[in-house]
Amino acid sequence: MTTTTLEKNKSRQHLWKSAKQLALPTAMWRLPRQTEKHFLTSFSDIPEQTKIDFEELGAGFAFSPFVNSDGKDAFFLKADLHYIFTQSELNKNEDLQEIIVPSAINPQLIDLLSDLDSDKKQEIGIIDQKQYQKEDYINLVEKGIAQIEAGGMQKVVLSRTKKTTLSPDFEVVTIFDKLCKAYPTAFVSAVSLPHLGVIWMGASPETLVSQNAQGIFRTMALAGTQSAYDAEGNLITPSEAMWRQKEIEEQSFVTRYIINCLKKIRVREFEEEGPKTVIAGNLMHLRTDIIIDTVEINFPQLATVMLDLLHPTSAVCGMPKVAATQFILENEGYDREFYSGFFGPINMQSNGNGRESHIFVNLRTMKIQNNTATLYAGCGITADSNPEKEWYETEMKTQTLERVLNL
Repeated sequence: MTTTTLEKNKSRQHLWKSAKQLALPTAMWRLPRQTEKHFLTSFSDIPEQTKIDFEELGAGFAFSPFVNSDGKDAFFLKADLHYIFTQSELNKNEDLQEIIVPSAINPQLIDLLSDLDSDKKQEIGIIDQKQYQKEDYINLVEKGIAQIEAGGMQKVVLSRTKKTTLSPDFEVVTIFDKLCKAYPTAFVSAVSLPHLGVIWMGASPETLVSQNAQGIFRTMALAGTQSAYDAEGNLITPSEAMWRQKEIEEQSFVTRYIINCLKKIRVREFEEEGPKTVIAGNLMHLRTDIIIDTVEINFPQLATVMLDLLHPTSAVCGMPKVAATQFILENEGYDREFYSGFFGPINMQSNGNGRESHIFVNLRTMKIQNNTATLYAGCGITADSNPEKEWYETEMKTQTLERVLNL
């Protein structure tokens, strides 16, 4: 394990460009409320698709699509290289810490790290925006409400896309750093899958499952959305937030879903915190945290078991799960791909706390492909939903990334 000090961003620019040129699967992330930035590269051209089992897999990064019915379609990027970057207090440069030293280093990667020139200033910009048809989404929401009123579902999460054409000098590491600065409480990530020709980036507010080195398991019920700003543009404090019955009911669906999953595996010793109002960027949500000491209940496999049970949660799918999923697949009109799937580091060292696993729901995300960014946003639809307001909510959610692209 070695540590060196480098000019801010320079080493990560080199690493990302080198991995991209060699078409190596790569992930870069920063955990919520932390400052460390992680870089991981796998030397396999195509990452393994497998069931995510925290006890069986080594160190790496999981990346699962929304549709993963048997649990075996998640990609696992093995940590052949893992670097941690921390901010130096004195000179504002970055310290690089090498955590994993592979037994056989990729010589092409080393050559590129030596040769690439990353001093050229990179700028990003938006050339053009293509708007999704508002009427189409409102019609979709109305159809969902009708199905709920007919008794087919209690809740369904319906989403849409919005496309933005990026300038040719769009640069991933620059946007990643801007997201880190703008959203300190989110899980910020960039994942490159060269065999699919895509990069996924975003700032997710929602933990699906996590388990630290001490065996403390966490998950959360995050639902209900409103603007974090009033009509005059002033930030609303969480204590001042007013919630409608629709949002309260929507969030309670998710909480009950998690507790029912725990009941299925006969886990009754858990701590429940909330619901409470939390701010995520320009939005407010209702959140309930579920915390379990797996050592105390002698259940070290809890994270693996709960991942299988929870995905997809009612926060991204609906209730009942099967009926809501079927409605989404038949009516949304597009493939969600990795949007509302799950992703995150597994068995990785973080913040000096030993090996930890942190899996998040892939929200507030965009897909970069062929110089186009596709942004994703969805809303929980209940019998009390107002289609016009749901459209506005998706607009607020896409602004999470649009604001950074426009900086």
